[in-house]
Amino acid sequence: MKNQINRRHLLAGSAGALAAGLGAWTGHATAEAKPLPALAAWKDASSMIVHSSSTLETRRSAFGSSVITPSEQLYLRNNLPAPEASILNDREGWEVAIEGVKGPRRLSVRELKTLGMETIATVLQCSGNGRGFFPGKPSGTPWTVGAAGCVMWSGVPLKTVAQALGGVADGMLYITGTGGEKLPEGIDPKSIVVERSVPIKALADAMLVWEMNGVPLSLAHGGPLRLIVPGYQGVNNIKYIKRLAFTATETDAKIMSHGYRISPPGSKADPSQPSVQEMSVKSWINSPTADSGKVAAGTVQINGVAFGGPNAVKRVEVSVDGGKTWADARFVGPDLGKFAWRQFVLQTRLPAGTHTLASRATDTAGNVQPEARVENASGYNNTSWADHAVQVTMA
Repeated sequence: MKNQINRRHLLAGSAGALAAGLGAWTGHATAEAKPLPALAAWKDASSMIVHSSSTLETRRSAFGSSVITPSEQLYLRNNLPAPEASILNDREGWEVAIEGVKGPRRLSVRELKTLGMETIATVLQCSGNGRGFFPGKPSGTPWTVGAAGCVMWSGVPLKTVAQALGGVADGMLYITGTGGEKLPEGIDPKSIVVERSVPIKALADAMLVWEMNGVPLSLAHGGPLRLIVPGYQGVNNIKYIKRLAFTATETDAKIMSHGYRISPPGSKADPSQPSVQEMSVKSWINSPTADSGKVAAGTVQINGVAFGGPNAVKRVEVSVDGGKTWADARFVGPDLGKFAWRQFVLQTRLPAGTHTLASRATDTAGNVQPEARVENASGYNNTSWADHAVQVTMA
């Protein structure tokens, strides 16, 4: 193999672009006909849009009105082919090397389970979620809203592991995770390995998890062991983790140094540009939408989801006239913590005709979901409420 291998297309075939005029996405076109890949054959096909063998999106209409996203409906995004399923034959024996602590060593899942256990709900989101709304059609999967979900994780806090090994060594500023995928031969490992660094402040909440939504972690979602960094974009939540290192500098792996950077349109990524790290406040409406079928004019329940990345969501407003006027929605369902999303609803009356519905969230730090996207070459971090608006016709 040659170094020109494109990691985004290592698994993926070409995926059709999705129409997104005025942010009102109305169909699934070419993605509908594709079967579920073997890795995720257990998922609910009626809830998924299959973009490629490594990219599955949850249909907007499938999110429902509960907080937790069922595993069989959760999106899938892999940068590299998953390891052989045989790694799940001995889940307890899977080992991760812990480095950058005063007593570095390898720990098996069995040993990790003796150190502690916590459960946390977090939003898991691909940094390209919303890429399909960029008018410039950046390369990559044209996700709309479905490359996200709210998931319950169980595992051991990373800070507990570090404390058990004598604490983090002096001068360490980052947490660097390395995935356990098998790398192609004849290529520089750093050019393709899934290895990402996040600031050491993430140690307060990061976990090594072995269970998702009440069952052992599937191969598709990183089993037998995964790093979860609450509040951070999905790429930083390393699957099949085999090395967890506290480091003085960021990794020089290409996926970190040049991948997932907020690059100006038309430019190439480089380490000087902002990295895809923490998520920003965001929301969208799940019902009613153009996919809801015939909707009778009159009283409707407009509902959706909102989250704040590292902060809890404080407020959600809904507009039925494309953002000209706004009304406060109310939260429904349980509050599962600041890293989970909240379901919201606004009861209102809509007369016959076409309406543009939008939602706008505010987090506890006062950050307000913006109207406009931040234009960038790869279509990352789209939180625009205008892009995520939907059009619905009342009969």
